[in-house]
Amino acid sequence: MSDSQPPPTCPRHPDRVSYVRCQRCDRPTCPECQRPAAVGIQCVDCVKQANKGARQPRTAVGGALAHGRPVVTLTLIAICVAVWLVQWVYPPITSDMLFAPVQGEHQPWRLLTSAFVHSPRTIFHIGFDMYALWICGQYLEPLLGRARFLALYLISALGGSVGYVLLATTPSSPTDYYNSGWYTGTLGASGAVFGLFLAMLILGRKLGLRTGGLVVLIAINAALSFIVPNIAWQVHVGGAVTGAVCGGIIAVLGREHRQLQWVGLALVVPILVALAAWRYSTVTLPVGF
Repeated sequence: MSDSQPPPTCPRHPDRVSYVRCQRCDRPTCPECQRPAAVGIQCVDCVKQANKGARQPRTAVGGALAHGRPVVTLTLIAICVAVWLVQWVYPPITSDMLFAPVQGEHQPWRLLTSAFVHSPRTIFHIGFDMYALWICGQYLEPLLGRARFLALYLISALGGSVGYVLLATTPSSPTDYYNSGWYTGTLGASGAVFGLFLAMLILGRKLGLRTGGLVVLIAINAALSFIVPNIAWQVHVGGAVTGAVCGGIIAVLGREHRQLQWVGLALVVPILVALAAWRYSTVTLPVGF
């Protein structure tokens, strides 16, 4: 090198002299911008360019392959637990977030917020729902990818509330107020969880996995919905049917049509809204309400 020629410097850090060159673009590369390659090193820009052209690994049903902890599952659990703790400090939040069909027409957000609030009187309610969410999430989130799993959870939660609207009884007289499901509040993530259960079952069958144990688990929980008092079985039915539909959409379209999966999932939402709107249009409360 002649004395008149300046030493090579890193394009990203012009103040750093760099005698090592990238194996792809042959530009000088400082230690901070160097990335190990099969032979020698590559600069960070070449590595980024190569990654753009690389095909992202996908699961059997088209979900983006994610490594590590099920982040969405843990976040949903953390939100539910945080809300449950707030319920102890600020009890009115329970009534602010729960859902009764009579409220849905004018406060539609309750159809979703009710899935994040649980009974403050016992730890078993939130404990069971969060345990079931953890079990389902460990399987479904890596399979579907984080975005599809979150969509499945939220749509199933909405479907659970819509199921309650469709199946709840209306009062036959003003004195029948307390016996009517139309005025009875419901809360908990069980509708969404039942949606995850059914999606797991359908996707497991699609992939040729053994699902006998899951069928037994679903049957037991379904039976408890009708045997144990004060459980809104209508929410479980609505969530289960919605989760089955969403799981079926993903299973039928598969990895080859993964973008269409989003279209199918998106269409489920207006269908649920239309069903709820139809039910509200048919309900006529007796004089006195």
